[in-house]
Amino acid sequence: MLVLITYDVNTETPAGRTRLRKVAKQCMNYGRRVQNSVFECVLDQAQCVTLKAILTGIIDEEVDSLRFYYLGNKYQTKVEHIGVDRGIAVDQPLIL
Repeated sequence: MLVLITYDVNTETPAGRTRLRKVAKQCMNYGRRVQNSVFECVLDQAQCVTLKAILTGIIDEEVDSLRFYYLGNKYQTKVEHIGVDRGIAVDQPLIL
């Protein structure tokens, strides 16, 4: 299923900047960045639960926030993109 993950991490302190880097790194491990704090991730149920637990463990719930949008398996009909695209689609293979 396609999961859209957005986050807002308070970066007013050094600890906040560290949390921001950690959240971004974990999201990059599971999907692709489509905007600064927005990632598209194609995940199965187990990966989704794991990533959610990892991210929840990183953030400070008093000052940061996470949002998960579950777009399902037929997400191609639910996503419309206009403007510059950043790289390949999240569900396409990358051959190096």
